[in-house]
Amino acid sequence: MKTERPELYLRLPATSANLGPGFDTLALALDVYLEVKARQAEKFSIQATGRSPEICGGLERNLLLDVYRKTLVANGRDAGALALEVKNGIPLGMGCGSSAAVRLAGVALAAHFGELRWSRQRILEEATRLEGHPDNAAACWIGGFVAGSWDGTHLRAVSFAPPPVWRALVVLPERPLPTIASRAVLPESYSRADVVANLQRVAVLTAAFAAGRGDLIADAMRDRMHQPYRSEVCPLLPKLLPLSGTEGVLGVALSGAGPAVLVLIDAEKHADPVEVRIREFLHRSGPVEILRCGLESQCAQMFGD
Repeated sequence: MKTERPELYLRLPATSANLGPGFDTLALALDVYLEVKARQAEKFSIQATGRSPEICGGLERNLLLDVYRKTLVANGRDAGALALEVKNGIPLGMGCGSSAAVRLAGVALAAHFGELRWSRQRILEEATRLEGHPDNAAACWIGGFVAGSWDGTHLRAVSFAPPPVWRALVVLPERPLPTIASRAVLPESYSRADVVANLQRVAVLTAAFAAGRGDLIADAMRDRMHQPYRSEVCPLLPKLLPLSGTEGVLGVALSGAGPAVLVLIDAEKHADPVEVRIREFLHRSGPVEILRCGLESQCAQMFGD
């Protein structure tokens, strides 16, 4: 007879991926979270609070439940019912890693309640397979500044803690943007000059984060492979790019596939004046929300009672 599994608690951070030139490669974890508490039950239920509770709490077309069920079925296990408490702080459809966090949560729930005996690495690799690229999933699961590669089978990711005083302002427009729409504007191929320029900047950007060289960030965040094309569907980006390298602003980049924009600042003391400048730049762009974040250097939490 199958034994009852203990409750499971998960806390997974938001992420900002495709960091500047680091398309499908570089990401940052942010201290805004998806929290899930789960226990076995006779039927499925979700108590949702935080952002978008009507989506997070729905039992139909729910990505968390879908990943949980499909992962168990694919591994020959029954998808037993769960009672879930979901507290979501991650904006949905904005390029802040919400789908990666949910997929990781679904896989982790399946591994725990299905007694799959998967390591944290195996959970991450399964979620990366579902995501199709390594940056969001790896940053969400292991935290910090992450560089990752994925060949369809194996994930290789390296993480380190960025300077603790650096902060992020994530500028969110009123409406989300499906990733598929953002991907659709990208070209099928790139020139050698564009590829080389991005490779150079990926190397410098990684080294600058590791060394705390804020003076290098603005140039190193420049991109020629995805941001110029996505500007047409992410109109906040071209309006905010001129802030990069100005007082208190280390760099500006699209967050994930957009439409949100990441504004990286060098200290908390600059948050207020930079926010004022952001709103001045966007005064004709409609309502925006500015989410203030720290950079999360710890790995996602996962523990049972």
